[in-house]
Amino acid sequence: MIFCLDIAHTLKLLLDQEDTDGDKKITIEDKGPKVFTIKSISNEDYKVEGTYHLSNLLQELVIAKNNGHEVAEIPIQHIEELPATRVSRMIKDYFWEGLTRTMDLEGIEKLIHDTKNETLASSKLRVYVPFRDEVALQYYKKLERILPVETIQLPQEVTPQYVKSINDKPGILSLKLEKTDQGLKGVPFVVPGGRFNEMYGWDSYFESVGLLIDGKVDLAKAMADNFQYEIEYYGKILNANRSYYLTRTQPPFYSSLIREIYEVSKDKNWLKSHLKTAIKEYETVWMVEGKRLTENGLNRYLAQGIGMPPECEKGHFDAILKPFADALKLSVEDYIIKYDSGEIKNPELDQYFIHDRTVRESGHDTSYRIEGNCADLNLVELNAMLYKYETDFYELIENEFDGQFESFTTDYWQQKAEARQKAVDIYLWNESKGLYFDYNVVTQSQSSFVAASTLASLWANLCSEKQAKLLIQNAIPLLKEKGGIAGCDKESRGDISPDRPARQWDYPNGWAPHQMMIWKGLFNYGYEDVAQELIYRWLYMITQNAVDYNGTIPEKYDVVAATHKVFAEYGNVGTDFEYITQEGFGWMNASYQYGLSLLKPKFISDLNVLKDPDEIF
Repeated sequence: MIFCLDIAHTLKLLLDQEDTDGDKKITIEDKGPKVFTIKSISNEDYKVEGTYHLSNLLQELVIAKNNGHEVAEIPIQHIEELPATRVSRMIKDYFWEGLTRTMDLEGIEKLIHDTKNETLASSKLRVYVPFRDEVALQYYKKLERILPVETIQLPQEVTPQYVKSINDKPGILSLKLEKTDQGLKGVPFVVPGGRFNEMYGWDSYFESVGLLIDGKVDLAKAMADNFQYEIEYYGKILNANRSYYLTRTQPPFYSSLIREIYEVSKDKNWLKSHLKTAIKEYETVWMVEGKRLTENGLNRYLAQGIGMPPECEKGHFDAILKPFADALKLSVEDYIIKYDSGEIKNPELDQYFIHDRTVRESGHDTSYRIEGNCADLNLVELNAMLYKYETDFYELIENEFDGQFESFTTDYWQQKAEARQKAVDIYLWNESKGLYFDYNVVTQSQSSFVAASTLASLWANLCSEKQAKLLIQNAIPLLKEKGGIAGCDKESRGDISPDRPARQWDYPNGWAPHQMMIWKGLFNYGYEDVAQELIYRWLYMITQNAVDYNGTIPEKYDVVAATHKVFAEYGNVGTDFEYITQEGFGWMNASYQYGLSLLKPKFISDLNVLKDPDEIF
């Protein structure tokens, strides 16, 4: 049945009746009658009933409006679409496009209106260009003639002192441009969404998992090509392409990305180029002694930088700074000015901000697991990721390059992986508890903080069959909640109070990258039944919230209450929209598509009728 509707008229009637709280959405919190009558082309009445179907109608009307239609045919199958089917279709057909950006004329025009630029002292968008990229420099210089853009060439050596000197002149960092028949175009990339309107490090890997599932291979390849550009021109895969991230990298997933793309594309020349760059990143970013490589052979995060991270909102560090300010009888604002200018020297605070930046480099910003000591920790997940680099290099060289790639042999990478595995067993594995824990190289002791990251070793195929069995038996019961795996268990997080507020990567919150890695890890070791339950719980939570809240797919969830209503720092990106979300959230979208690709048909059927996981498992 087809309904030919006057878009503006129907929208007004629908919202006037059903959007009782005036937020331009239809959710379970609205108090309307939950029944709305429309007429078909043949003048038959059709009643749209319930929050979910009414919000579907709202979304379909807005899609038609956004496509320039005043009158449009709305198919009944989209209004009555099964929930999981609809969420997946919206991700594939709408959200990825809504999250795709470029660093060319078209993309720069959009970036000028980014919320991060609203508070800039300059009315121009600053574009920082690497010292060696003359093509990009000339391209953006030309854009200055037609757009409010200021192009700035970075020095040949980008030091922490230089980055500090431009903290009050923040801007975007250029990414790869490629020649086309129409001239230079920006190589596209996917952003997380909302206020995160730039290319982020580990987000990009997980987004690419979803892109590959949805057949968007060229876009996934473009993400890897931008990674390659960052390594070649900025020396690392950046936290994100903003000027204040120049001294920070992110969790390493580059080898996984290129391997998974190659499995689909079979482009060996592309693989060869990226494998060379990935090895370069491994050696120059991660394996330099005294920096991110520690004496025990394991790795840590270590973000360089001086002073307060400039991207934080005003007041974020007030509780830390106040005791120092009080001691000098200064206001916090005056203390910040004097500390930032160098008039006040405070080695204790300097060390605090090294750890703080390092937390941000780890991607887990923030968590009590790593607060105040992150630069001293061999983190479980980081060493699992680097073990996977080493085994990926081994297997790619063995299978695709006959055991020899430039000066590297399979034996070399096998030895690297075996050495790391032995060190992990010594320093990170706890036999009595059957769990992996972070290791502090300063205190020379294991942490006791139980986090979702303990399961990263399954994803990397790092543990033995015996370790895997113990790990699953011990970790899953501590971390499993109604909506999936929590960032940590409640006991590890400890009590929360005004003086010790909740941290967003801790209990009760759950995050897409943790779920995706854990699912893959469980499949690696044959624990498919456990994986099916965890996948179902996560997708159920997302689907139920999308049904109840107008298709909302945000950044994070409270997995204990199985809700997107998260009470933690920074709010919840992806909830602030009108009528219809155009983006969802990057790695949340990917987790949904990845989970559906793994879930058995029986559970997909249960998901479409929103059967409570506690009734199934």
